[in-house]
Amino acid sequence: MTHKYTNALVTETSPYLLQHAHNPVHWNPWSPELLERAQKEDKLLLISIGYAACHWCHVMEKECFEDEEVAAMMNEKFINIKIDREERPDIDHIYMDALQMMTGSGGWPLNIVALPNGKPFWGATYVEKDKWIKSLTELSNLYLKDKSKITEYADKLAEGIKSVNLVETKAEATSYSMQQLDAAVKNWSQHFDTTLGGNKQAPKFMMPANYNFLLHYGTATEDAAILEYTNTSLTKMAYGGVYDHVRGGFSRYATDTKWHIPHFEKMLYDNGQLTSLYAQAYAATNNPLYKKVVQETIAFTTRELMNKEYAFYSSLDADSYTEKGTLEEGAYYVWKKEKLQALLADRFEIFKDYYNISNYGLWEHQNYVLIRNKSDSEVAQKHKITQQQLTTTLEECKAILKEEQTNRKRPRLDDKILTSWNGLMLKGLIDAYTYLGDEEYLNIALKNAAFLKTKMIKKDHSIYRNHKNGKSNINGFLEDYATVIEAYIALYQVTFDESWLQIAKDLNDYCLNNFYDSSNGMFYFTSQEDTFVIRRTVETTDNVIPASNSIMAKNLFVLSKYFPNENYAQKASHMVKNVQQHFHENGGSYANWLQLALQQDLPFYEIAIVGKDYRKKAKELHASYTPNAILAGTAKTSKLELLQGRHDPNNTLIYVCQHGSCKLPQTEATAALQQLTYTD
Repeated sequence: MTHKYTNALVTETSPYLLQHAHNPVHWNPWSPELLERAQKEDKLLLISIGYAACHWCHVMEKECFEDEEVAAMMNEKFINIKIDREERPDIDHIYMDALQMMTGSGGWPLNIVALPNGKPFWGATYVEKDKWIKSLTELSNLYLKDKSKITEYADKLAEGIKSVNLVETKAEATSYSMQQLDAAVKNWSQHFDTTLGGNKQAPKFMMPANYNFLLHYGTATEDAAILEYTNTSLTKMAYGGVYDHVRGGFSRYATDTKWHIPHFEKMLYDNGQLTSLYAQAYAATNNPLYKKVVQETIAFTTRELMNKEYAFYSSLDADSYTEKGTLEEGAYYVWKKEKLQALLADRFEIFKDYYNISNYGLWEHQNYVLIRNKSDSEVAQKHKITQQQLTTTLEECKAILKEEQTNRKRPRLDDKILTSWNGLMLKGLIDAYTYLGDEEYLNIALKNAAFLKTKMIKKDHSIYRNHKNGKSNINGFLEDYATVIEAYIALYQVTFDESWLQIAKDLNDYCLNNFYDSSNGMFYFTSQEDTFVIRRTVETTDNVIPASNSIMAKNLFVLSKYFPNENYAQKASHMVKNVQQHFHENGGSYANWLQLALQQDLPFYEIAIVGKDYRKKAKELHASYTPNAILAGTAKTSKLELLQGRHDPNNTLIYVCQHGSCKLPQTEATAALQQLTYTD
């Protein structure tokens, strides 16, 4: 295919950047050399950041970046840079902070005008064509007329960008107590939507770390209200249109309060974390709905996001084509009532009641987004059928709809592979195996772990961020290390192959040598080996993906149980102290940190299983929800201190220990589980 225009993005591998490779705008990928060129030419930077599944990014591309008039102006007055935020979160962090400081809000596309040295002085998200031309022309003219004023503002903004990211050392602070933690949860709970789940607001994002912590906290403290809220949230999310009832998997967020209308892009990072969450919730509650969500979400990710090497792609687009050939958000997923009636025939009435093909499920243009608000038993009773008959009918309906979707054009696939998101999915698969016991999940997990080991981890234990078509060209960020370390620790606990634990330790020690700031005890987002603009970010606030520092702190805590002679535990404790002043007022943004504080405050156990039946005993233990313990196991000998000197040739023994001090060994998993109390 021949194109009228081709720019420097054509050699990139990111699908988002390649989407813009034939814009008339002279786009360039980010590079330090480009900033050097800008400074030599004294030319402003126009930095536009987005991602492949972003709806408004596509809209702005069509209205502005494909327009020859707009492109001519941009090419004349700016050096234009396109960035995939998923490949370069380090740059996105900085300019998103800048945008929020300038405008009070953020989002994507994230458009920044910066000095030639990269310091920003103007920003916006989506801008329509006429306003875009007017704004950029005025900014260019202002720089030519009053450069000193622009430079002064940009310098002050740069100082602000640095200051909002400072973390002071609090090593001498008192450890966060259970009393403080209880108060933080109580304060946070004022924002809970106890009827519909999530927070009292729209849009609603599925925040896996929040419910992961609340499930642990509610179980440990026997707080019935917290557990009820957590289960309400998980149920409503699984009932909502934000969950794909036909194909499995979750969209990125719901635009309304009842989880009905999603922003239809489906991201690997959401689905990996939600697989973990629902697997743990199933272990804690034995709720079959949660098991079904895990099974269907894994079916979706392995079918639609996994390649032949068992690596996972990044996302599916929000937009897809209608029957009329127009590109619209959600077109692949929504249904007309008449179409459903024709496809499902005599099954339609049951399907209609179950998924609310009614005013409750109506979206726009007479399209329906499937949403549940009744239990299986309620629908079965209404139609005077058994629950098994209901299940069979619904599975038949979904098979028909899946087949119908093969006639639709699928949403675009972002087929780049990101290390951190694969780490999250790997952890999800391991948790699914742990709590559901399906061997296929472990098989996929092992193959994904092997891909990361051979393709993404270098001999010096550094990591690549990205991979596509055999090519990796971006060094990993802290989140890449943190998520893989966490997943490999979990993989050891189900395989007891100590090589996974050793790789986790090697990666952890690489981070200590290359990302760690000894002045405050935190980790930078970027390695000391990499260049940066304005600042090296220190990520501490948990979001949809937890902060890389909170994941690393939890990793240090867990690794300290396997390697007690290292000072990992002290480092983890120091990190919590550095941020704990934020917990009370903003618990929802520090949920992963709160879980570590909970693990530090309440008894946390090391379970050592030694003997020929250690795998069988481990599997029995795995069936229970045990967020306050880690496992180690061997048939006879091990390099791990926790397992040494515990072999009995006549028995497989289970030792429940704290800080290396163990209770009387048990031969049965049930007896060992009874020793895992939340009180001393």
